[in-house]
Amino acid sequence: MSSEKAKHRLPAKYAPFVYGVIQAAITTAVATAIATNRQVDLGLVFLEEWSTTWAVSWLTMLPIVIFIAPFIQRIVISMTRS
Repeated sequence: MSSEKAKHRLPAKYAPFVYGVIQAAITTAVATAIATNRQVDLGLVFLEEWSTTWAVSWLTMLPIVIFIAPFIQRIVISMTRS
């Protein structure tokens, strides 16, 4: 890997936060798309409603995912064996 690419990467200690940001974004995007589609037909209104709803959902879920994920990981580790 070139040193130029490595220079633009985050330290590994931030991996759980990056994971949480991406996971929350994808999960809330899918869930709000399903809920919005049930309320309005596909089209410009759908995109307007979905983007607003998704933004609120993502901003709500992001701190929950970031702060709860370590506890969930500990529970999963305690319930499984290596």
